[in-house]
Amino acid sequence: MTKAIDAYFALLKGIVVLCLVGMVVLVFGNVLMRYIFNSGITVSEEFARWLFVWLTFIGAIIVLRDHGHLGLDFVVNSLPTPLRRICLIVGHLLMILATWLIIEGSWTQASVNLYTYAPATGLSMGLFFGVGLVFGISTMFILVWRLFLIATGQMDRMIVIDEETAAVSQGLEK
Repeated sequence: MTKAIDAYFALLKGIVVLCLVGMVVLVFGNVLMRYIFNSGITVSEEFARWLFVWLTFIGAIIVLRDHGHLGLDFVVNSLPTPLRRICLIVGHLLMILATWLIIEGSWTQASVNLYTYAPATGLSMGLFFGVGLVFGISTMFILVWRLFLIATGQMDRMIVIDEETAAVSQGLEK
């Protein structure tokens, strides 16, 4: 199971890289076309915006898995264990609720806009709003798993990642 999860996140990282490369090529190519040939690529701006939205949502999934989002870990980690566990459970339940709202809203928007097409690319707007479903479902699995770990006592504090710890763990210490 771990190999499948690692493969899924490797796929997500590859998609992020492709989105970033696509954005750079489209925007830079469009700038060159405008200044050199006095014309442009019609779909460039719209498609680059789509790639940016996908990159942002998929990047957020990757960062959530790596414990990279901002948090007030110094407050929560300084609490006694029972209070810390309660705070973590409440926090995760609130994040699960927010994720559910994203899934529900994305499903509604994707369904409503399935047969609405973007003006420049002609792609279904359901694809644009569908990234919320990918984000929501992936995030929901991560959060529910962490809630399970907290409830069973296997995780009792927020995981702290700072530059020094990251550098030491990657063998980049000074």
